[in-house]
Amino acid sequence: MSNRHLARALALQSLYEWDFHHGDSQAPEILDRNISEFAPELDEKEFAAKLVGGVMEKKEDIDATITQFAPDWPLPKITTVDRNVLRIGTYELKFDEGIPSKVAINEAIELAKTFGGESSGKFVNGVLGAVYRDQLAKGLEKEVDKQKKEKKEDKEEEKTEEPAAETET
Repeated sequence: MSNRHLARALALQSLYEWDFHHGDSQAPEILDRNISEFAPELDEKEFAAKLVGGVMEKKEDIDATITQFAPDWPLPKITTVDRNVLRIGTYELKFDEGIPSKVAINEAIELAKTFGGESSGKFVNGVLGAVYRDQLAKGLEKEVDKQKKEKKEDKEEEKTEEPAAETET
């Protein structure tokens, strides 16, 4: 198991415990305890902390995104494991530009298969695939808007440029 995969597994286990206790305890503290107990030699402690901290910081946005792309599954009805796998995957897709989208999705699917139920991998793949396509569409939309803006600015510059004065010789 790679260090980053192990870091994601520890982040998932910590978020699971936090969620299971209805947010009564602090997820970063749970992560610290889990790392010291189960993986004290982990090289990617900062990565795990970034995942847990990022999920906690962006939880409302992440949960709204999951709800949007899993409309038949109200968040409380999604299993605790799947819900937190989706939170990690959604965080990486939307907010961590250092993680390639395909890696975020594949890692989430592997976590779901390892820790979730029989259909967890497919469920996570479906939801995160929809989030990815939406992010991709928004990215393309932003690129098109940027190009339109640049063309408009170029046209405005052409209009405001005065022709060079002719000089007599």
